[in-house]
Amino acid sequence: MQKTELKHQNPLRSILLGGAIVAGMMWAPSVMAQEVLSPEAVIAVVGGEDITQADLSYALEDMGEEITQIPTNERRSFLVQMLVDMKVMAQAARKAGMADTSTFARRKAYLEDRALRRAYLQDVMAAELSQEELKAAYDDAFKDFDTREMLRARHVLLATEDDAKRVVVELEKGRDFAEVAKEKSTGPSGPQGGDLGYFGEGDMVPEFYNAANALEIGAYSAPVQSQFGWHVIKLEDRRPSTPPAFEQVLPQIRQRVMVKKFEKLVEGLKANTDINIVDASN
Repeated sequence: MQKTELKHQNPLRSILLGGAIVAGMMWAPSVMAQEVLSPEAVIAVVGGEDITQADLSYALEDMGEEITQIPTNERRSFLVQMLVDMKVMAQAARKAGMADTSTFARRKAYLEDRALRRAYLQDVMAAELSQEELKAAYDDAFKDFDTREMLRARHVLLATEDDAKRVVVELEKGRDFAEVAKEKSTGPSGPQGGDLGYFGEGDMVPEFYNAANALEIGAYSAPVQSQFGWHVIKLEDRRPSTPPAFEQVLPQIRQRVMVKKFEKLVEGLKANTDINIVDASN
């Protein structure tokens, strides 16, 4: 079914895009919602060096989804303590001369490139996606949606065939199916009048689906046995399956569009750059 296509994005692109943009944007409200400080505002001083509100934002970006493992009311203090620890260790490393090594120079160059990539992407892709753009992506994702018939049914689940036959007798006398299900069904749908919602072939065990599918709308079945017990089934409705509503999959659609924009951006930049990848295996 085409619905699953939303999950089949290039995973590397998603990771790169997520690390560059999503981590810094998705989790910020949960930590910074009460913050009104400017980026230059000092939130701690360690060994004579300032830690600023901007540093807190950068730490939040680096944490990404991992920040959700910290209780909401503890996240700011956690990040501040993390920055203090980092600053103390960085000062110790500088005193030890580690900032002057070639290893540190390479690591610093890598981290600088990563930070610049993130800043560039946030600047280039910060523009809000239009509703038309998102709707077009939604239509494209589900243009080949595999429509199948869906059934809606209620059932009364019972332990024995005799119990199921007695339920049929009660229904023949005019009792309301939903009320009988609430009273007698041993299944988890009993309190809802036996309502199972809509389902398609393969969603239920074959014995149940085949019996439901053989019914006219409004009719109920003779006792039907499955691995769960004995069922009396009433068919409520038939309809073709439909793709999920636009609002329901909007987060995935938004990510899909952003990934495509990211790919187009990177490919355009690479097309105008001399790139030579050395194969170390040769």
